[in-house]
Amino acid sequence: MTSPNAKINQLVRPEIRALQAYHVSDPGNLIKLDAMENPYPWPEWLLDEWFGELRTVALNRYPDPQAVALKQQLRKQLDVPERAGIILGNGSDELIQMIIQAVAAPGRVIMAPEPTFVMYRQIAAVSGLEYTGVPLRDDFTLDAEALLAAITSRQPAVVFLAWPNNPSGNLFDRAAVEAIVSTAPGLVVIDEAYAPFTDHSFLAVVPEAANLLVLRTLSKTGFAGLRLGLLAGPGDWLGEIEKTRLPYNISTLNQVTGAFALRHYEVFARQADSLRSDREQLFARLQEIPGLTVFPSAANFILFRSRPGDADAIFTGLKSRGVLIKNLNGSAPALADCLRVTVGTPEENAAFLGALRECL
Repeated sequence: MTSPNAKINQLVRPEIRALQAYHVSDPGNLIKLDAMENPYPWPEWLLDEWFGELRTVALNRYPDPQAVALKQQLRKQLDVPERAGIILGNGSDELIQMIIQAVAAPGRVIMAPEPTFVMYRQIAAVSGLEYTGVPLRDDFTLDAEALLAAITSRQPAVVFLAWPNNPSGNLFDRAAVEAIVSTAPGLVVIDEAYAPFTDHSFLAVVPEAANLLVLRTLSKTGFAGLRLGLLAGPGDWLGEIEKTRLPYNISTLNQVTGAFALRHYEVFARQADSLRSDREQLFARLQEIPGLTVFPSAANFILFRSRPGDADAIFTGLKSRGVLIKNLNGSAPALADCLRVTVGTPEENAAFLGALRECL
């Protein structure tokens, strides 16, 4: 009898076997500051109204395949231009997958500056495409000259730009991004996952550029459990990408819940404003700690670098003191000795800072 491993080696593509599955840590009872989530639960009055809304859901029927009501609320609350098309995804991850699948063909290249969101590389590999990462500068700013040269040389089908970038948290220079959009022979996808924590966006200019798409997610705003993402762009492009979307990808519960929550978007906007303020305070406190290099952030997290060789011990020490953050040391050469902390509630931030000082 042929062993399972022999069949796996025969049937599973080598590039899939070479991948590592995306790992999510189990937080247990730790203070969870590792995943860029909104730390605030929904208020009780909002939960009560939501439960009432759910009683009207017909779970015996398929969802609205186009999620019309939800799209209307998203367009209104996120100021999506009327001339821009919209596709919804089960989180922005599914939308990234749909974009790449729409252009997938032998020899095609997907490109992004690195380090950045790991799913660009992961989904490109799963789709059988080549991925080219162009290094950021040592301070994580965009090396526009190098990226433009790589675009000219490699002619990528899609360039992904996380704006603000994850895991560095910074906004790339807008003029450089505009030059990339003008130069790229294919699509440029600006991933604005952290838009609630900055005043900058390319969403308003989507109708003016033939090759520009903008990604948004509601996960960082307070809807992480919904897994709801939005892709905005020219109708012709979205018409082709729509063909890769699986039917009924947004469940009835998610449609009803998303539309309901968006009608109360001011609740979550106020929370985002609080997190922006708390981010600045946390940044200032981290800068006061000797031995740390702290990088400016326009997102709801902060990247910092420890003294050489200390990151793993800091990460372990924080866990032993009840705080979970993200250890990026070893994930990429540019992230040596780096850790990333999500902005939590003031109490969570204080607990993190206290535990961090004890670890140093």
